[in-house]
Amino acid sequence: MSRKLDLARFEELLMRMKSEIEADHTASAESRETVELDQSRVGRLSRMDALAAQAMSSAVAERRRTALRRIEAALARIDEGEFGYCLHCGDPIDVRRLDLDPATPLCVTCSRDHDGSSR
Repeated sequence: MSRKLDLARFEELLMRMKSEIEADHTASAESRETVELDQSRVGRLSRMDALAAQAMSSAVAERRRTALRRIEAALARIDEGEFGYCLHCGDPIDVRRLDLDPATPLCVTCSRDHDGSSR
């Protein structure tokens, strides 16, 4: 049984996701900047709050970078004619799964196996 994915739709979804992530990343750049240590300008607790906020913002930025790498990889799979196939087993990924996350590289079975083995 052959299936035909609407690659143009998935490419558009991925490009939209990429643009949104890049815009969020740019908008939050200030919150990742180095926190000043001048206690005459900022109290100790305020500085600690700022450091915590900076750490959280940096963690979010790393998740964004990971998401961008997944999106870039999915776009490359579209270009290579490999989109929609599991990177582990090679079976087709269910369209419903791709609709939820077009950047997903694994089918449900391999994803469960992968998640279960890391525990």
